Amino acid sequence: MKQQYIVAIDGGTQSTKVTMFDTLGEEICSNTVPLKEIHLYGEGKAEHPDDDLWDSLQQACKGMLQAFRGNMEDIIGIGLGSIRCCRALLKQDWSLASPVQSWMDIRLSYPYEHEDDEVRYVTTATGYLTHRLTGETRDTRSNYVGPWPINPETLQWYPDGELLDSYSTPRDMLFDLVDPSTILGSVTEQASKATGLPSGIPVVSTANDKAVEGLGAGLADKGTVLVSLGTYITSMMVGDTYQADTTYYWSNPGAVPGEFLYESNGIRRGMATVTWIKDLMGTGLVESAKEHNMSPEAYLNVLGKDVSAGCDGLYTILHWLARPTQQWERGIMIGFNGKHKGKHMFRSVLEGISMTMKNNAQAMCDEMGVEIEHLIVSGGGSNGELFMQILADVFGVPAHRNQTNESASMGAAICTALALGIYPDRASAIEHMVRVRDTFLPDKANVALYERINREVYTKISSATEEVLQASHRIFHD
Repeated sequence: MKQQYIVAIDGGTQSTKVTMFDTLGEEICSNTVPLKEIHLYGEGKAEHPDDDLWDSLQQACKGMLQAFRGNMEDIIGIGLGSIRCCRALLKQDWSLASPVQSWMDIRLSYPYEHEDDEVRYVTTATGYLTHRLTGETRDTRSNYVGPWPINPETLQWYPDGELLDSYSTPRDMLFDLVDPSTILGSVTEQASKATGLPSGIPVVSTANDKAVEGLGAGLADKGTVLVSLGTYITSMMVGDTYQADTTYYWSNPGAVPGEFLYESNGIRRGMATVTWIKDLMGTGLVESAKEHNMSPEAYLNVLGKDVSAGCDGLYTILHWLARPTQQWERGIMIGFNGKHKGKHMFRSVLEGISMTMKNNAQAMCDEMGVEIEHLIVSGGGSNGELFMQILADVFGVPAHRNQTNESASMGAAICTALALGIYPDRASAIEHMVRVRDTFLPDKANVALYERINREVYTKISSATEEVLQASHRIFHD
């Protein structure tokens, strides 16, 4: 059988990655282009500088194709995935009226307000990139997460006037909606020249990045929780109904029609804290890592293994980016003594992430009446064996990671395979394309220790420090 290939686009907060897969889910080649640092300014505004999402996509496509050794005519489709909860404002000529607003921007916590008469269209990151690639004004209905005039259950635009004027963006400023895992259009000649992708190839819709990641991780069983280790860390389960008025989780659109993703509370700028620790340790860490022929991240994992579980009482609260409704929040490290070094801080961050997500996932599952039986861990952080073991110990259940741990890329490829009829349904595509790499079993002694730490100490730190952090916030912001 002739080998065929799928291009998967995974646009993230910190980078754009483009991967070539075959139809059996084997990664052929990939290229990642870092994004420019988010422009943070004013009272909570955050933007992707210039035209960074499109510029990085062009570079990533060209870099990936340079490494591709197959035949270009055997590329059958392109799965377009990008960051959720972003807002792109376009002029009549389709250029950006202003830089794309990041999900971290305070303006994404409330509906679009029309303040610039040059703005003609309001769309998401996937909508903007769809137009750049295909010229179509179409977008996946499954990437409208947040304050958009969309019915969260039917995923249809509300008719003009049905919502309060302050909430509703006029329909003629919005793109047409299509289901996830369907064809949006084809690569134009202009986009082909910009990216190197052959013109005429179908571009396929995906969903919000977390739903795409859930699909690519093979998330299916109701007893399985996916922990997504990204700039925003969250835990997820899948279902087939929209759940309204929940307390500890919410329903997002899924990556195939009729599917919903149940998502717990998360950690904003989660894995960025690991980068922060690496940068804090400076050139000494980088040089030591080079001497051991390792990346700084891999070397930190080696150092962290020498630290006993619990870090001798050093705890980290991961509020490096406060929630919009609780702007007084700050990141906390508490419990230092003279023995603590950089490696203790690194392990404490991993333990803090793990305990926070255990508590968030447990609250979600308790509300759903479901018991956590297994974890799937995705994202770059899952490359660290230390982190995988800590997650297994804190959750007290086996933790799996897949052969392709960048699950959003795999999810985009699966959406494309479904749209093109390579596989008849979600289950069949996962069976053929997703493979478990290895499993980490919980250590009973560490499970007991983490349970006690979490119950007696960790869950009490935020409430004990809230009043003083509120006072500090008033000093600097009143």
